[in-house]
Amino acid sequence: MEPSVTYLHLLKHTPFFTSLTTEQLRWVIGHSHEWEARAGTVVAQCDGGAADARDQAFWILLNGGWQIEAGGHVHAADHASAGKWFSATVTNHSCRVVITEHSYVMKIERTEFDAMLAQGFAFGPHIEAGRRYYAELFAAPAALAQ
Repeated sequence: MEPSVTYLHLLKHTPFFTSLTTEQLRWVIGHSHEWEARAGTVVAQCDGGAADARDQAFWILLNGGWQIEAGGHVHAADHASAGKWFSATVTNHSCRVVITEHSYVMKIERTEFDAMLAQGFAFGPHIEAGRRYYAELFAAPAALAQ
């Protein structure tokens, strides 16, 4: 992956961030890292729950597409779907997140993301939709057949 510059005018139109104020968007930009990624790049991996969940970063798909690979199955998502964010904290199964097309992703460390939530950043609907999506995805027999 290549480091990329996060532009406020683009970030405010990204579904995960559309409810934030300009001040909050600036805070996000100052406390995250944006990356440009090519198809086939592995963005995140889950090791089946052995890692300390508190240390797991949040990844947000800003543009493009990725897929969650678990149990020999693939689940695609784009920047407007419920799967537009990912953290290894959503599962105790082995998995990986792989870019499917030229994309831009943002990495927010867990402590920074927790600080954003504590400050009232309006991520609630996106987080809840993602949690439901991942609960269903990882509860499916396909994800469990590892």
